Amino acid sequence: MKTPQQVYQIALTALKGFGPIKTRQLLTKIHRLEDLFELPIPELEKITGIPQKTLYAMDRKEALLYGKKCAAYNSRKGIQTHFITDKTYPRRLRECADAPLVLFSKGNCDFNYERVIAVVGTRNATTYGRQICEELIQGIADKNILVISGMAYGIDICIHQLCLKYNVPTIGVLGHGLDRLYPSTHKTTAQRMFENDGLLTEFIPGTNPDRENFPMRNRIVAGMSDATIVVESKISGGSLITAELANEYNRDVFAYPGNVGQQFSEGCNNLILKQKAHLLLGSSHFLEWMQWKDEEKKSTIQRQLFIDLTEDEQKIIDLLNQKNEHIDVLASTLEQPVSKINVLLFQMEMKGLVQSIPGNRFQKV
Repeated sequence: MKTPQQVYQIALTALKGFGPIKTRQLLTKIHRLEDLFELPIPELEKITGIPQKTLYAMDRKEALLYGKKCAAYNSRKGIQTHFITDKTYPRRLRECADAPLVLFSKGNCDFNYERVIAVVGTRNATTYGRQICEELIQGIADKNILVISGMAYGIDICIHQLCLKYNVPTIGVLGHGLDRLYPSTHKTTAQRMFENDGLLTEFIPGTNPDRENFPMRNRIVAGMSDATIVVESKISGGSLITAELANEYNRDVFAYPGNVGQQFSEGCNNLILKQKAHLLLGSSHFLEWMQWKDEEKKSTIQRQLFIDLTEDEQKIIDLLNQKNEHIDVLASTLEQPVSKINVLLFQMEMKGLVQSIPGNRFQKV
């Protein structure tokens, strides 16, 4: 009987000595996923260029047993598997070099909304923090925005519960397997989330909520989102890790300011001070910054018909025909200094050919 692709996909995550980045590089050298597990090691060495010693150490047999066991459990429990090349995999997360190869979900999850944000904060939410959360979620309730958070105490669970209250789609990202829920006191909220949205994790069933898992969880929260919002945070903690990761992924980061000297505002104030986050004043301010106010009138600049483009302008248009791009990517691809590309983009924006979008990116009008 032919082994299902899902087994091979899960088995990839169990290969010894290979993390997500190294495994993704390995996959570019083989034609079929099953070849990695079925071809003789000498032949695999010729294809991949990886020494036999390293390939033997992967322990392919043990990884396949792991994949079969996990796939069987998931099938029994209604847990869905999302491989990095699947259409159901979060497309924003796929752009991150350290994205997990496989994700597991439960519920009716759609990870690829047009607009996705992460909202995170302290486990010790204050009244001020909860009021901020309510104003934010209420303010975005009709904007077709998916909200991601981590199901933790405090701000996280407050956000999920408010999303349920205002009928905003929300997904909780876990630092453990889907055979349990931590903290268990959030079980009722999780069950309600399954009806419309759901839970997501990179960890197989049986994985405990160990301390080291949560920074890994945070990279998924940041990587899945267009923007990360920090509501309240101490001077150090998981929320700031998520914000740092979001900055590394070139995503927008926002933070609500708080009273000077207030313990749970120190982290947010510091992010703003160090220009690692935009100061945020409310939902309307956020929507305006992200250009997500549907009622906003589009630019009155009209594209000139039959306009003559310079060679460099045409190259930029050709690149933006495929997808929006960061200015650094445009400069690198065209082998031009950023300063020159910046001038070109400004001129093209005045002509109504392109427009800037959050994150120092540009798109074709």
